[in-house]
Amino acid sequence: MTTGTTATPARARVWPLYVGGFLGPYGSTMVTPMIHEVAAGLHGTETAAAGAVTAYMLPFAGLMLFSGTLAERWGRRRTMRISLLVFVFASAWCAFSPDLPWFLAGRALQGATNAFTTPLLVAAIGDLVPGERLGRALGWFAAMQAAGQAFSPLVSGLSSAVHWRLAFVFPAVVALVLAALPPDEASSARRATGRASWRALLSARLAVACVVSFTCYLAAVGLTVLSTLRAQQVFGLGPAERGLVGAGFGVAGLVCAGVLGRLLDRAGARTVGLAMNALLVTGVLVAAFSGTIALLALGIVLAGIAVTGLRSTVNSLAVTSAPGNRGGASSLALSLQFFGGALAPALWVPLYTSSGSWGFAAGALAPALAFGVVAVTPKLLAPR
Repeated sequence: MTTGTTATPARARVWPLYVGGFLGPYGSTMVTPMIHEVAAGLHGTETAAAGAVTAYMLPFAGLMLFSGTLAERWGRRRTMRISLLVFVFASAWCAFSPDLPWFLAGRALQGATNAFTTPLLVAAIGDLVPGERLGRALGWFAAMQAAGQAFSPLVSGLSSAVHWRLAFVFPAVVALVLAALPPDEASSARRATGRASWRALLSARLAVACVVSFTCYLAAVGLTVLSTLRAQQVFGLGPAERGLVGAGFGVAGLVCAGVLGRLLDRAGARTVGLAMNALLVTGVLVAAFSGTIALLALGIVLAGIAVTGLRSTVNSLAVTSAPGNRGGASSLALSLQFFGGALAPALWVPLYTSSGSWGFAAGALAPALAFGVVAVTPKLLAPR
């Protein structure tokens, strides 16, 4: 398998890329523990405030259909630095929004900027790390993404206990630091040889990665939103407590990411894909029918482990499906992931409102579908 330049000191150069993986997942889920407070503060409904997740993810996902290929042509380092600075502006926009429409517009700008960071980091890892260690490297990247999800509900929940607008300070500071200290030139300034080809993205292997990516976040984001609503409505938890419960998703992924990455190197994408989709089904069902806070937290933890494993699997399949346009392949797979996340609140919240636990449990159908797709495509998922 050709995965990148093996003669370079990959370990020293890849760590900054791992750190950059923190911000995208943080931004996608930061509003979930404070939906009630945002709705009250901006004089809207909780359903409308939950749209802040969709407002972030639609431009995030839509622009990632082509952001990776464009950035391969423009140069990764410059593209990432500009997008991080615009993210800081978008965070300030959200914090100072006078009403819900302005707030949703700020969230959309946050999502648009992150479309030009996360896939480029994945592509750079694919360039630098040899094939036999790619799973572990992507596992560490997934760990930082899990850390973003772990800190997101925790920081947002604790900030909302004072005032929800303060929740936007932390991600803005992180973006400023990353913009001031971007990944080094060798790993992030690469341009594609010639013009990065769109045709390289016509890959059946990449198509499977996109299906798994879409269903993963369709279930996972639905679980995080519905768990927040269930924690408030059924168990009466406040924003700080909801944040602590929700943080289990990211903490579990952070703890298990290294093990899952090594498992990916040893067992392969198909085995890990099957196991993690089965685990995600279990996590959704446990959370949906939880009669105690402990069971709700357990469902969230199981889903966090599963999503971290699936992230590594999807990223590995993507970067090995189109070596001539890794940025484009990574951004396309991630685009489908966040299209699933964008659809999740609009699909699952009404079902939950009308059918309660059974509406919540319907989210398990998404990873069940992905399990079937992985099961019937063994040749496409063979190591390369």
